[in-house]
Amino acid sequence: MTKQEHIDFWKNSALRDGESVQVLFEGKQYMQALFFSHLVIEKLLKALWIKDNDENTPPFSHNLEYLYNQTDLELDNTLSDLFPIINNWNIEGRYQDYKDKFYKKCTYAYTTEKIAEVELLKQCLVENL
Repeated sequence: MTKQEHIDFWKNSALRDGESVQVLFEGKQYMQALFFSHLVIEKLLKALWIKDNDENTPPFSHNLEYLYNQTDLELDNTLSDLFPIINNWNIEGRYQDYKDKFYKKCTYAYTTEKIAEVELLKQCLVENL
């Protein structure tokens, strides 16, 4: 695969996951919608990582701040400050008590606000690919 094909792989996967975010949100599966939002941003950052680095295999990490810091992208603080928040939505492998607390936090209002913020970040990342 070419470098561009690797970038497109991650970008297209992210955009498909973005469609899942909407389906999950509309189905009132707010915690899962936010988890998929994390996946969207992670995959776009991996596409940017490939764009900005010599290799075509991004780091095996789910940490958005770590991935972002290994790209040439310079976001304003409004967007980059979202990374630690979104990192908390990566619920895979978390203990049940963490998932239960997170589930209670994922109200309609919270999820609506955060998905709107993620959408702005997503648009910015896509524009920089």
